[in-house]
Amino acid sequence: MIKYLGHLFLAVVVITSGCKKKTDDSTEPQPENSTVKTLSGQPPLVIGHRGAPGYMPDHTLEGYRLAIELNADFIEPDLVLTKDCVLICRHEPVLSGTTNVASIAKFADRKTTRTIDGVEYKDDFFAQDFTSKEIEELRAIQPLSSVGRSTAFDGLFKIPTFQEVINLAKSYRDKGRNIGIYPETKHPTFHEEQKLPLTDKVLEALDKAGWNNKDAPVFLQSFEVGNLQYVRNTKKSTIRIVQLYDANDVKSDGTMDMAAPYGQPYDFVKSGDKRTYNDLITDAGLDFVKTYADGIGPWKPYVIPVYNNKRMMPTDLIVRAHKKGLLVHLYTFRNEAKYLADDYKGDPKVEYKDFYSLGVDGVFSDYPGTAVASRP
Repeated sequence: MIKYLGHLFLAVVVITSGCKKKTDDSTEPQPENSTVKTLSGQPPLVIGHRGAPGYMPDHTLEGYRLAIELNADFIEPDLVLTKDCVLICRHEPVLSGTTNVASIAKFADRKTTRTIDGVEYKDDFFAQDFTSKEIEELRAIQPLSSVGRSTAFDGLFKIPTFQEVINLAKSYRDKGRNIGIYPETKHPTFHEEQKLPLTDKVLEALDKAGWNNKDAPVFLQSFEVGNLQYVRNTKKSTIRIVQLYDANDVKSDGTMDMAAPYGQPYDFVKSGDKRTYNDLITDAGLDFVKTYADGIGPWKPYVIPVYNNKRMMPTDLIVRAHKKGLLVHLYTFRNEAKYLADDYKGDPKVEYKDFYSLGVDGVFSDYPGTAVASRP
């Protein structure tokens, strides 16, 4: 297996050799004569979405390292808290879909039912019911084997802590790489209701790293609003902040379907705020976001809607966001034909170039090497 891992690293690095590296993530307005339409006038950022999950299980040090070797500019750790308040990297507090926890007999009694953001997760395992020491016994598995992703690494890699990811990114300084991290606070309202101080723990870790400032190679993101406002307005942090936008689906007219539970920030649901993500893409909504954030992170159909697997006309969201001085980082780009509009004829590079031509400032990619190879 180790031999296989080495061969995979070699293969992906060779395939992407010669790809351009982006080293300047300035957000200064672009020159008028720039051929790149990003806000900075620099090539768009490539963010290793959960590492490099097209090749390896999500959120592992090995996956993050592979993303860096594929020339990603940033790596993205989704963050949840353990019982003893240690930040670990998982897409959700729910563990069964991305780890081997269900196969470990000693943890069978941890199975329970909880509701997260209005959705019931029945008979599952949750990070908050495990200590960080117990999490060390778990191993990652591939959650998207159904689309043909390899399961060869299942059971091999540990679940990393946020501190380990910070250490990994910093270790590349000696190699001349300024690798950034792009942490997401997962379900902050849920965590706070469980008396787990998720946002404060993230800020504590960034303080310790010397990265809680506007010049740090960090973007902090969330689908909720209140915790981002807390970071900027209450804690007075100058760290760069990105407001994420979700949606349930795309309607036939190209607008986003705001059906629950994807149509609103969950803290809005709890507080009775009726605004949806569609409200936050209006000019007034962007002005509101600008009061606490440096950019927006929409699902990519907000920029190029796809209905019945057909590409529709692009929206003006990037143009309007740039006029407000907001960066636009889009998610999630994947190579599999299942995730591509028919117009791209199974070629993910065509999709990337389509979005790059519109001036997107960054892309979250499961295959960062393809994203790098495709950018201007």
